[in-house]
Amino acid sequence: MLALSALLSSATLAAAETPAKQVEQFLSRYCLECHDADVHKGDRAFDQFKLPLKSLPAVIEARDIIDQLTLREMPPKKAEQPSDEERLAVIRALRDGTAAAQATLQSTGSRTVLRRLSNREYEKTLATLFGRRVDTLGLTADFPKEKTARHLDTIGQSLVTSGFLVDQYFQSANRLVETRLGKPATAPQTWRFNKNFIQYEELTGSHMSAFNFRYLNIYEQPNTDTRQGGYGHIEDFKQGVPISGLYDIEVEATAMHRDTHYDPAIFGIDLSEPFILGVVPGDITKGHIHYPQAIEPLLASGVVPDNVPTRLKFRVWLEAGQTPRFIFPNGPYESRASVVTINKRYPKEFSTPVGSSGVGRAHILREGKLPHIRISEIVVQGPLSEPVGGAEEIAVFGKDGFQADRALDQLLAFAAKAYRRPLQDADRESIRKMHEKRIAEKASPRQAALDVVKLILCSPSFLYLSEVTQEADRRLQPHDLATRLAFALSAAPPDETLSASAGASGKLTGDAELKKQIDRLLADERVNGFVNGFLDSWLSLRELGGMPPPREVNRAYYAEDLPTSMKTEARLFFRDMLKENRPVNQFLHADYTFVDKKLAQLYDLPEQKTLRLADGFRKVSLKGDKHRGGLLGMAAVLTVSANGVETSPVTRGAWVSENILGIKPPPPPDVVPAIEPDVSGTTTIRERLAKHSTDRACAECHRKIDPLGFSLESFDPVGRWRVTYPKPKKGAAPKIDTTGEFASGETYQDFAGFRDILHDKREEMFTRHLIRSLLAYSTGRLMEPADEFAVDRIHEKVKQQGLGLRSLVVECLTSDVFRSR
Repeated sequence: MLALSALLSSATLAAAETPAKQVEQFLSRYCLECHDADVHKGDRAFDQFKLPLKSLPAVIEARDIIDQLTLREMPPKKAEQPSDEERLAVIRALRDGTAAAQATLQSTGSRTVLRRLSNREYEKTLATLFGRRVDTLGLTADFPKEKTARHLDTIGQSLVTSGFLVDQYFQSANRLVETRLGKPATAPQTWRFNKNFIQYEELTGSHMSAFNFRYLNIYEQPNTDTRQGGYGHIEDFKQGVPISGLYDIEVEATAMHRDTHYDPAIFGIDLSEPFILGVVPGDITKGHIHYPQAIEPLLASGVVPDNVPTRLKFRVWLEAGQTPRFIFPNGPYESRASVVTINKRYPKEFSTPVGSSGVGRAHILREGKLPHIRISEIVVQGPLSEPVGGAEEIAVFGKDGFQADRALDQLLAFAAKAYRRPLQDADRESIRKMHEKRIAEKASPRQAALDVVKLILCSPSFLYLSEVTQEADRRLQPHDLATRLAFALSAAPPDETLSASAGASGKLTGDAELKKQIDRLLADERVNGFVNGFLDSWLSLRELGGMPPPREVNRAYYAEDLPTSMKTEARLFFRDMLKENRPVNQFLHADYTFVDKKLAQLYDLPEQKTLRLADGFRKVSLKGDKHRGGLLGMAAVLTVSANGVETSPVTRGAWVSENILGIKPPPPPDVVPAIEPDVSGTTTIRERLAKHSTDRACAECHRKIDPLGFSLESFDPVGRWRVTYPKPKKGAAPKIDTTGEFASGETYQDFAGFRDILHDKREEMFTRHLIRSLLAYSTGRLMEPADEFAVDRIHEKVKQQGLGLRSLVVECLTSDVFRSR
């Protein structure tokens, strides 16, 4: 009876303790042994920590303690453990404490630094303003490499404007305006080519012997190592077209020997698929005409029929000085290697000796069956006449084109579109003065106007997302809000509808109108600008291809252009999640994805037997699939989180920690040696990690990072499933150990189990990180500790709506954070 009385008394006293006392006693008992002023393990000291929270550093500390206790990562497993009741009581007390601090700790510094357009936004904005693609000009090709913050390319503090970049802006504006609007009137011409198709030097002898340069042969995919027949140019048209414009190109082409009897493995391609001919621009002044060039967007493509010469017609845009070049996107892996192998394996099939070098191909072209595309004639016609002088003329000067007597009004109207807001008196005065100055200098009326257009394109009001919102106002004014919303959801300026909403009535700032415009933009195809830009940032997909795998062991990666398919899968999946408002936890575990034939083969899905390249991407079921489903089963993520040559639980674990859970691992201390590679292949990365982690300086971080990457070792550097590592020169291939244990104690046996833990136990962590990433991407600034209150509110609202991705995006873009300076 006395014992029961004492127990009840103790419980009553515990219940009566203040939250501040509960936290103090908890830290004293379970934490201070390792985290006081003397020890401060992990650079944390809690001896001065207490409620109420009176500073932002204290709030950060409290949130960190909450995370550690929620994940059961602290106290460490070997230390004395609190009861669940104690743990929950302290978590509750700390959460209440951070909420109570909200009123007094709202950051006044959480404002977006005035930022310029990123290179990506710059090109897209110019394409919008001029009404036509500008990637053929390579306007940003010489710009400094963009700096990012937490992989985001929209953060104002990182978008530095150097003197060199300013000079590049002037050069780009001049080139764009003069090339597109300053070109002289030119009558259409016709050029016909059906001989003298001289190609790469090593092909010269064979082509002269076999057909005296009568044909232009394309033998391989572009950008191979040896580059022998990946680009077909017109030798007698290297000077290119006289002016920028639309040109019709007619090509007589034949797909040769797709039915070859040679071993298909020689070519490394799927010969069941029809051959594709592509057109890209080339410029003899920009480098070797047979090699890849910095500016070569795909202008057009078409299927080439087998065996019978067929005329294919393309309408393409070429810049002055550019010449069309022809490529074979799904061509053989490497022409030179194919020829050497054919000569070695099939010498008896030819009536003449194959030669000692093994690289000659004249006899193969005469008697053999080497797969390639043969072009026998090319006709180029243009520049084609366009209404009112072309899309650029209408976009800049209006539907009637340039009018000298209305030039100033036309320029002011264009400036308003370029500046994305109503013009101010200073804007009008600057434009008027420049126009009058050029007229006074005897420039023609049109040239004077073009020079003013250049001025507008170099103005800070164009280059920067400048704000007309007054400094004292926290909420963005309508036009500033419209600009921020447009660049967030399309990476381009506001369209007419959005600009009208921000017009005289200013109704865009109202909740209902803002949500209406968000819904409209999300349903527009231009939302691809958001999807592509955000995924490049959030998932680091911008870096895909930065460390490509060796060609000799990953031929399909190059032959089938897998990086493009990889990115497309992630983009289609995100768009579907957005359109259908699916719960964001499906990013962690989903029962479907989108694949084309190439990815179906990479993933070893049943659809690889039925899909054709012409089918493009299809939504496929992954029910019951333990290897795929969610972001971590996608090749894009698995490739970008590897280093191209080998995989590592550390590299992929750090990627998952930062990009999925929002915890950026600290860099390794300088005193810690790097993990030595095993060139012999006799030890696994896990064995080397175990040795590496015996160092106490390493173990503290590795116990949190490595478990996030162990199961992902089931995927090779390009996301292909595997159960063993590559076979070493001696001995058997080491088996992959996919088991792991989180620092919080959860264990898994394989990738499926690891994925389930993330889905079931880390959903809130993932969702909050997604909210922070979206807010940072759309506002142009990284989220600060004081913004966590806003993240809390958004998360709670989205939870009430089923955690749908579309709901999350809408709540972020209608939040105070997004609508504030």
